Amino acid sequence: MTSARASVVVRRIALALLVLVLCVGATACGGDDDTDATATEETTTEETTTTAEAASGREIFVANCGSCHTLSDAGTSGSVGPNLDGIGLDVSAVETQVRNGGGGMPAFEGQLTDEEIAAVSSYVAGR
Repeated sequence: MTSARASVVVRRIALALLVLVLCVGATACGGDDDTDATATEETTTEETTTTAEAASGREIFVANCGSCHTLSDAGTSGSVGPNLDGIGLDVSAVETQVRNGGGGMPAFEGQLTDEEIAAVSSYVAGR
C-alpha cells in the first residue's frame, strides 16, 4: 500500500471513530430528559399544592376549631369538643360534621366557604 493511500485509510478510520464517539456522546447526554423533568415538576407541584392546602386547613382549624378541639398537629388544646388526634374519620365524614354540626358542634356552613370547609376537612382527616 502506498503512503498516500495509507494516509487516506487512516483519515477515514479516524473520521469514523470521531463520528462514533460523537454519536455515543450525544446519546449519553440523554435526549429524553423532558420526561424526567416533567415528572419532577409534577411531583413538586403536587407536593407544593398538598403542603399549601394543609397549611390553609391548619390555619382555618386553629382560627375556628382549636378553641373547642385538641389537635396536636395544630397546637390546639380545646376541651369542649372531642380530641381529634387520630380520630380516623374520612374527609367526607369530617366535611359533613363541619357543614352541618351536631352533637353540640355548631354548623359552619355559611360561616366558612366551601373551599375553607374542604381544606379544614382534608386537614383534620389527614391527621
